[in-house]
Amino acid sequence: MHRSTYLVSKLAWAAFTILFVIVLNFFLFRILPGDPARAGVRDPRLTAEAQTAIRERFGLDKPVINCFASLNPLEPGDCAVNPLDTQFFIYAGNLLRGEFGISYHTNRPVVEVLGERLWNTLLLIGAGQILAIVLGMALGILAAWKAHTPVDYGALGFSLLAWSLPTFWLGIILLFWGSAYLGLPVGGKYTPGIDYANSWEQFADLARHLILPSLTYTIVFLGEYMLIMRSSLVDVLAEDYILTAKAKGLNHFQILKDHALKNAMLPMVTIIALNLGFTVAGAVQIESVFSWPGLGGAIYEAVNRRDYPMLQGAFLLLAVSVIIANLIAELLYSYLDPRVGRVNQS
Repeated sequence: MHRSTYLVSKLAWAAFTILFVIVLNFFLFRILPGDPARAGVRDPRLTAEAQTAIRERFGLDKPVINCFASLNPLEPGDCAVNPLDTQFFIYAGNLLRGEFGISYHTNRPVVEVLGERLWNTLLLIGAGQILAIVLGMALGILAAWKAHTPVDYGALGFSLLAWSLPTFWLGIILLFWGSAYLGLPVGGKYTPGIDYANSWEQFADLARHLILPSLTYTIVFLGEYMLIMRSSLVDVLAEDYILTAKAKGLNHFQILKDHALKNAMLPMVTIIALNLGFTVAGAVQIESVFSWPGLGGAIYEAVNRRDYPMLQGAFLLLAVSVIIANLIAELLYSYLDPRVGRVNQS
């Protein structure tokens, strides 16, 4: 199979998967129990007329999809309704225009809310992921090259410990330690009530707030990356062609750079791509501990309030991120290993 054919097939499957996710994403949240018009509201003044007005305002009074029973008993299906005037087709039409609807809770466009929260989450996980990938790979390479030595055993012990630590517990420990001994902020993105003289002061304040959550994120993922890098590289270093490279007189750096690392990177590409895809949804536990205004907190609030547009937008963003991350990983496979994507000619 030529590389172009391989690329087209992967893009087609990714597009088909996204279409399937869009349909599933619509119906998934409508099977949840509860009424969005009342979710999260404890005000006794919310009369039946007010609830009806809320349903009409957000289109919840329309059938879910024409000629099918509604998934909500409060919204019976109606086969006489124009199919284009149903919740599903309105949802699909909005997606084609790049609109995710209006949040039931904030009464703001979902795209606007997701954009703010997504930027905060990417800011947090970006720094943590870069540090975790760099340190994890470096530690894994060192442990593999010094396999079955005290250096290897020490690196393995540290990585297993880091990987096994509960994220929530680690975040709390670092929060107490950082605030008590280093004077770092305990939460939020900026210090409340501060008037910054210039953008550098604002950036410095943001950086101080990022230290503890980013460190927590780095420790959580560092152990995983180190263990996978070490295991993959140990297997590669046992291959015959590595012995041949040593017999040719190549030094350690040349063997790692030209022969071992490229083949050992396939498992790392997989795990990094998956982690990057899933963490777009936000490190919910880290965001909770450090009161970070990210996407994870927005999803939690939307679940409690049955905020369909917000949930649909957030989970569609997560699903598309995972699909794209997997697509990138598969394309990288074909670069790292030319055998990937080929079909044996009989």
